[in-house]
Amino acid sequence: HPNTDGCSLLFLGFVASVQSITRGELFPFGPSARDQLLEAGNDLTRRLQLDKPVLFYDGTFDSIFINTNGFVATAEPTGESTYLGNMPPKFGMIAALQGDLDTSDGVGKVFFRQDSSPDVLFRAAQYINGAFPEDDEVNPTNAVVITWVDVATHEPPSRGDGIDKKRNTFQLVIASLETASYAIVLYARDGMQFSSTPIQGRSAVMHTGFSKGLVQGFLFSSPGPYYRTSTDDEASIRALAEETNSGHRGIWVYEIGTSPYFTNVAPGEVTDLPSEATPQAPTERDDEETDVLNQLAIPTTFSPCFSMFSVFSYKLGTCANNRNKCSQFADCKDHSSGYCCNCRPGFYGNGIQCVAEGKPQRMNGKVYGKVYVGDSASPVEFTSNDLHSYVVVNDGRSYVAISDIPNTIGPSLLPLSALGGVIGWAFALEQPGFRNGFSIIGGEFTRQAEVTFLPGNEKLTIRQEFKGIDEHDHLVVSTTLEGQVPEVPLGSTVKIGPYSEVYQYSNNLITSSSTRVYEVSLPDGSTATRTYQWRQTITFQSCQHGESLRDMKPTQMLSVDQVFVLYNPNNALIRFAMSNKIGDINGQPEENPCFTGRHGCDTNAVCRPGEGNQFTCECAAGFNGDGRTCYDIDECRENPQICGSHAICNNQPGTFRCECEDGYQFGNDGQTCVEVYRPVDACEEGTHNCDIPERAQCSYTGGSAYICSCLPGFIGDGRVCQDIDECQPGRCHQDAVCYNTQGSFTCQCRPGYNGDGFSCFPERTKTRCQNHRDSIQGATVSGPRGPRPPLGQFVPTCDENGGYKPTQCHGSTGYCWCVDRNGQEIHGTRIGPGSGPMCIEHGGVSPPVGPTTRPDVNPLPQGTHLLFAQSGRIDHIPLEGYDMKKDGAKAVLHLPEKVIIGVAYDCVEKMVYWTEITSPSISKASIQGGEPTAVIRSDLDSPEGIAIDHLGRTMFWTDSVRDHIEVASLDGSQRRVIIDSDLVNPRAIITDPPNGNLYWADWNRDAPKIETSYMDGSNRRVLVKDDLGLPNGLTYDSQSSLLCWADAGTHKMECTHPGQGDRRMVMEGLQYPFGITSFGKNIYYTDWRRDAVVAVDRHSGKESDEFQPQKRTKIYGIATAYAQCPSGQNYCAVNNGGCIHLCLATPNGRSCKCPSNAVAVGCVERDSGY
Repeated sequence: HPNTDGCSLLFLGFVASVQSITRGELFPFGPSARDQLLEAGNDLTRRLQLDKPVLFYDGTFDSIFINTNGFVATAEPTGESTYLGNMPPKFGMIAALQGDLDTSDGVGKVFFRQDSSPDVLFRAAQYINGAFPEDDEVNPTNAVVITWVDVATHEPPSRGDGIDKKRNTFQLVIASLETASYAIVLYARDGMQFSSTPIQGRSAVMHTGFSKGLVQGFLFSSPGPYYRTSTDDEASIRALAEETNSGHRGIWVYEIGTSPYFTNVAPGEVTDLPSEATPQAPTERDDEETDVLNQLAIPTTFSPCFSMFSVFSYKLGTCANNRNKCSQFADCKDHSSGYCCNCRPGFYGNGIQCVAEGKPQRMNGKVYGKVYVGDSASPVEFTSNDLHSYVVVNDGRSYVAISDIPNTIGPSLLPLSALGGVIGWAFALEQPGFRNGFSIIGGEFTRQAEVTFLPGNEKLTIRQEFKGIDEHDHLVVSTTLEGQVPEVPLGSTVKIGPYSEVYQYSNNLITSSSTRVYEVSLPDGSTATRTYQWRQTITFQSCQHGESLRDMKPTQMLSVDQVFVLYNPNNALIRFAMSNKIGDINGQPEENPCFTGRHGCDTNAVCRPGEGNQFTCECAAGFNGDGRTCYDIDECRENPQICGSHAICNNQPGTFRCECEDGYQFGNDGQTCVEVYRPVDACEEGTHNCDIPERAQCSYTGGSAYICSCLPGFIGDGRVCQDIDECQPGRCHQDAVCYNTQGSFTCQCRPGYNGDGFSCFPERTKTRCQNHRDSIQGATVSGPRGPRPPLGQFVPTCDENGGYKPTQCHGSTGYCWCVDRNGQEIHGTRIGPGSGPMCIEHGGVSPPVGPTTRPDVNPLPQGTHLLFAQSGRIDHIPLEGYDMKKDGAKAVLHLPEKVIIGVAYDCVEKMVYWTEITSPSISKASIQGGEPTAVIRSDLDSPEGIAIDHLGRTMFWTDSVRDHIEVASLDGSQRRVIIDSDLVNPRAIITDPPNGNLYWADWNRDAPKIETSYMDGSNRRVLVKDDLGLPNGLTYDSQSSLLCWADAGTHKMECTHPGQGDRRMVMEGLQYPFGITSFGKNIYYTDWRRDAVVAVDRHSGKESDEFQPQKRTKIYGIATAYAQCPSGQNYCAVNNGGCIHLCLATPNGRSCKCPSNAVAVGCVERDSGY
């Protein structure tokens, strides 16, 4: 082959880059691109879970929400009435072209997909790098493509079919790498027909831009930044298809998020448009060809050459910036308007892909689609069937095999030898002055063939996407078959005679058509001659530089003979073989063996023609020998350093391939191995810059990122934390002294008082039993093992209330007897050693119900505890740091025959609140001692979840029979239902008092969901609804702002930041979680199957401990009893927020509400609250 110029055809995109893009030049979209389709309608949303996260402003998002109204959100969008005409929204929004849009007429559609294919990523990189020419080159690793096609405005129903509606078509591509995300927005000149939409009776100009949404402040939320890229003038919308910031009309590029630091959205920097001068020797596509491409919706692929004026221009299109885009067997050449890749002597192709002359070529791929056979009502489906092909290039012989073909269709595919015919054309034996397909267009192109069988008129479409050469030097193809073929019975054979086909070559388009004849020999011995009409279109991209275009023949003829087709039903394999030559349409035969293929050269050799019938055989590049026999050269052995440092050389037939060692990857030049960036968990390795562990917590957030946050009791940015003096008035009991400590404080009762400092009680006089016991124990004598009571002396035992135990025993003699409440022996009850009397409790009275009737006896120890409910009791587990002190666990409250479901804790009054369903009620008791008190007994059916607002002094609960959420003051008064619709099985509920938010879960098996609202019930919205099963438990950690849940259906524990819409799994494999709470780095949950409380480290996602109570029954709700209240305030914390009745916090203030019995208490609500 001569030195082949990769710029053999005029680049199609030139005109588009100057005039504006058309919808045919958008990134590929629709069913052919394997897009998903958003449901038809108005204001519909679909959540897309991302394989790799998107960075937006300073946030990281693992999912996005695609909406009909021309935007993508980072959190579940609120209803359109909240943002249409009222921008910016409360949620994060990427507005490609936002307005009140509609697809319910069946014409408009919204397509979307994730895409990490090289074509899409390469094209995205060209746009980004072209828009930021002064920045370092970026290479995205993943993309999301969203296309709004023919969307119309949303209008009230009217008569007519809507044919005359104006429609818009536009596209958003979010391209990301680990440290940044970019938005590429494409506006087609033929897809911008309106610039405003009707909203509430008026016309509102559409919006484009980037809004962060609400940003959480210390006390309230406020609108975050909104980078608007259009104005309220309709001309700014019309200009989107006419202007640019990327150098290409109608294409706009923005940097929308970076990590670890972010300042603001950055627009592309190239606002000048290229000259509209015509390039040298332009060849315009005629209207017919343009129509064909538009009808086929052929996706744009990439040119091997780049112009300073083309839509693919890249840093002025010079070899200095793009040398690594060429094949390793090509040279880069600069032209006046760009650069070009040319295969070196001994190789051929388009410069982007070059292969050695004479070397056999292989092709691998997959087959997909649905084909009906004859009159069958159900199709045969192809689901990733393997396709393999092999071509002996120096004689043009090609072989194709497709596997897993069922016998219901195998024989009927035998006439379609052209399934593999395209590779025969690509590597056909070339006649003098003619060139096969690969030498012209390389290995990236799309082939679509329409087959019509006669006389039955069955139609089959064959679509093949050729994706270039892979790392094994094999051509890669994806084939899709759709349609119908006439039936050929099993056991038949098919014979196809020689045929020829004329190929017409023009700009980026190759067409051919022919009629094929084949003969079917049926199992009964009869034969039938059949025909089909064949029409194919091959589309590709080339560049407009170079001179080889002038030498290319406008028509060439492919001659095919020695066609062999066979179907083997035993191994479900179909095979095709044929010989292919490309030459003159007049068919003048060439006698030289190099052109007939009958030369006897090695399959790895090139046949060089001489005078007359003379020729020589020359081994292909990478082989040694005389041409008749060729041997592979082992380049790796001959030059061990050929791949450079940190690389491994792999020898392959005719060539070699370099691979980087473990821990290394190819750099931007595609050749040098550089060390792989490995994420570092600085928290685990101790290389973070957070304050010391006694004051701050380091939280790993993925990659090499982490967050520093001060521990409770400290304030600061996490890198520097200062102690908070918690000794404010009212922290401790009035009869106690407060001592501030690092990160905490202690309360100590004054002399003469007993208690833990939060509750102090005057010291009490000893009981008769205690005096009796202490007087004897005080009269000690010395012994070898220390002081002890006098030998033989009886020491009485006292019960927990200080009274005499009914049974008393002498420690020395072993005798036991019964006593009355005054400690006097009851006559006739004394029994000798070895057995004990059956003594009756004094007065036959059962012990009191409650923590204790003596508040100064066994108060709950100081510190943070877990409270959890079992049937008939509430237990506690002390926490030491984040670890459970299991040996200190015990019952706090005995409630016989009660089924307790929910547990909550009021950190102000040290009260535990619980719900129970046997006699539906809500009750409370002090954990320091005292009797349980019923707070609410009426108008309850099945109270389950319960939560406390310790600042506003209110409690919230769910009722799963009444299907509502209710609030009341902590004393049970001021009751009000705040949510009473669209609930089926509400259970878990939690509060975020400082931010005025309420969260709850509904485990409705048909549609489980997690919702939120303000504490007054307003601004209700769904946070999570996908991939849920039985979300039983919820918890909110104010330090990390994480909302976490345990799901007994999916058996997962997951978390989200409610304001960001992200979602990550903490742990999977849970058995049957019920309740959940959190403290610091740990999440604690109760499990019905394990009858246990389980601790999970949410940073590592691993279980760290388990506690199983002695009483093995189902464990229900669980709550954290804090040693001190979490920091934070809300508007209801002081003077009831100025409200007379209910004060309910919101993020930016509070609502004053009347209780349900408003008339009885003389309460009237007004817009301002009262």
